[in-house]
Amino acid sequence: MLTKQRSSRSSRLGLLIGLAGVGVGLATGFLIGGTKPLYLGLALGAIPFLFYFFTKFEQAVLGLLVLRTSLDPFSGQQIPAMFALGVDFLTLLYVTVMLIRGQTVRTDRFWWFFAGWIMVQGLWVVLLPLGGLGLGAGYLSESIREWIRLFSWAMVYLLVMQLKDRAPPQKVISVLFLALIAPLVVGLMQMFIPSVLPPMFSANNYDVGSLSSEGFRIRGTMGHPNTFVTLLLMFIGLTWWKLKQSRQSLPWLLLLGLLAFFYVSTKALFGLMMIATFIVVLVAPRLSPVNLIGGILFVVLVLGLFTSSEFGRERLSSLADTPLLNPDIDVSRAILLSGSDNNSFNWRISQWYTLLNAWRQRPLLGYGLGLSTHLVSNGLLPHNDYVRALAEGGIFGFVTFLMFFVAVGVRLVQLMLSAPPGSTQRDFCSILFAIFLAIPVGMITENIWSHTTLFFYWMTLMAVAGWNWDQQPVESVESSPVSVSPLKGF
Repeated sequence: MLTKQRSSRSSRLGLLIGLAGVGVGLATGFLIGGTKPLYLGLALGAIPFLFYFFTKFEQAVLGLLVLRTSLDPFSGQQIPAMFALGVDFLTLLYVTVMLIRGQTVRTDRFWWFFAGWIMVQGLWVVLLPLGGLGLGAGYLSESIREWIRLFSWAMVYLLVMQLKDRAPPQKVISVLFLALIAPLVVGLMQMFIPSVLPPMFSANNYDVGSLSSEGFRIRGTMGHPNTFVTLLLMFIGLTWWKLKQSRQSLPWLLLLGLLAFFYVSTKALFGLMMIATFIVVLVAPRLSPVNLIGGILFVVLVLGLFTSSEFGRERLSSLADTPLLNPDIDVSRAILLSGSDNNSFNWRISQWYTLLNAWRQRPLLGYGLGLSTHLVSNGLLPHNDYVRALAEGGIFGFVTFLMFFVAVGVRLVQLMLSAPPGSTQRDFCSILFAIFLAIPVGMITENIWSHTTLFFYWMTLMAVAGWNWDQQPVESVESSPVSVSPLKGF
């Protein structure tokens, strides 16, 4: 009885803390005088959601994970940013309540590394107003925004970790497929009945700057077709994993074909390199006639669909007019041609050249997080995340950027080695490892580091991959003792 009374008091305390936080936020908004009706409505709606969040924690977190793919069309209203801040607030609030109640906050060593890495990135935010970087304090708000974006990834990881021992990992992964519904439905409408869509869902309603050769490209509910293609690659990997695990292969085969169709409809040339890398990494360790034939057939399907349209063929043929495939065109000539030939690869070379010249002026620490767009006249990202890391963080920032990916790779390899051979968990980690190696390849010619939705779900999958898949989840946190998660592995 005493335990139940303490539990009830601590639950009420958590709700009171949450309501107090919302109340403070509303009061601050009114005092500032800048509260918009939309934001006020969302804040008021957060009050009942807090009750739901603490009473139905598992369902609430899974619902937030599913919701994320539907938010990008509302970027003009800052809804994705507010969602990220809301997730940060809920995570910190939940952790605070857990600590007050004397219960364990589940983490692992990778999360602690990631949190430390995020803190290191804050160095550039601190140095910017102190005049230690190439740009001044006037850009501080943009740099803070970029740091908060990275911080939100760590909060997503921490929030999902709290589902450990509550929800089976297979269930969490299966629920994530519901996040595909909105972008796929909107994508189908963009292809077949675009006239019924509002402007925010239009296939070509994205900022392409000075690039005039983009053509008709599907983007679903994402902000850009390139953002959509990386999200699709992740779900192609998850569908591949489900296909191997499920006894009923036909539904997953149909979904895999549908995702491949959408994948090529984005007309993202770098996506072909990523999917090829994914297939090679996935098939090579277990080379068998079945795996080899399946991988080849999937690559042929993707290439066939990509080249079936005139625009797809034009994008492939444009490589012949770049230094990549034409020895008669050097870098200098490519830069000169970039202003008139509408060749996106030559445009990228010009962009990289400009940013590398800027980096040479500030080689050690660069110019600041998220500020590479201010180093070029067109205000666009570099379309090369390595050049971006070098320009924004200098040599030091570039090294920390690489350290992050090395740590992710080491973590996945350790999880694969620790899982039993042939187990569901090892197969899942193998899929993640194949997706992971495709990401640095795509970063050579694309701004994948800015694909927030991709990393939102990637951190979710990384957290789930480290769970104990053989352990059954407890029925109730209140009726079962809370076990301390051992910090094993990295």
